[in-house]
Amino acid sequence: MTAHFTHTFDDLIAEGAAVPTDGWDFSWFEGRATEARPSWGFARSLGRRLTGATASLDIQTGGGEVMDFALGTARAPVLAAATEGWPPNVARATARLRPRGIVVVAAAEDAPLPFADNTFDLVSSRHPVDPQWAEIARVLQPGGTYFAQHVGPRSVFELVEYFLGPLPQEQCSDRHPDNERAAAEAAGLEIVDLRAERLRVEFHDIAAVVHFLRKVVWMVPGFTVAEHEPRLRSLHGRIESEGPFVAHSSRHLFEARKPVR
Repeated sequence: MTAHFTHTFDDLIAEGAAVPTDGWDFSWFEGRATEARPSWGFARSLGRRLTGATASLDIQTGGGEVMDFALGTARAPVLAAATEGWPPNVARATARLRPRGIVVVAAAEDAPLPFADNTFDLVSSRHPVDPQWAEIARVLQPGGTYFAQHVGPRSVFELVEYFLGPLPQEQCSDRHPDNERAAAEAAGLEIVDLRAERLRVEFHDIAAVVHFLRKVVWMVPGFTVAEHEPRLRSLHGRIESEGPFVAHSSRHLFEARKPVR
């Protein structure tokens, strides 16, 4: 059974265009799109690390959904902070995480982290746009851990290339695990664990495609329904006749440690 009752192209486009895009809660996609999850279970693994931490920082926390889920019924570390750069998400994360004792700090993704050196024994992030390795290393205590799930190279590129056409193979090469390993090591971190997986993604209606591209804005930069209406209409027909549009996400688990010197 699907979660929606409107089936015309115009109805579905309007529905996908009307859904708020703040936060990283993807529950709206239930019945409309699916994505296989990595085998390592990032949020639960993060939760286990949080229970043993004394000072934690979550970078680019979105609406705070991952931290909230990771903690479950556990208490946050004595010192716990999160950063977020998009104002609507700052408000959502503050409302969600402040009751847990986590301070949310507004900070641009590419700005220096607004914390002193050697502050945190755990720094985490789920899908950071561009990890600032030198800053991560700076705020970690000696012996502290960076634990994160990153988006890998050419993630969901079947959908991206449907709208933009073929892109060079080196596109998003900076997201390759080997390149990120080198950047982390150059910042003085030691790699403890690095695992990568590609995962099946299915879009079951055009509303899901529209909402996804509005929410994950870097996939098709400048995406608008009006500009891409012909391709959207064609894709709607393809989904109606052939079934879900299939793509593949790319994820890697990253665990690094700041050496004790």
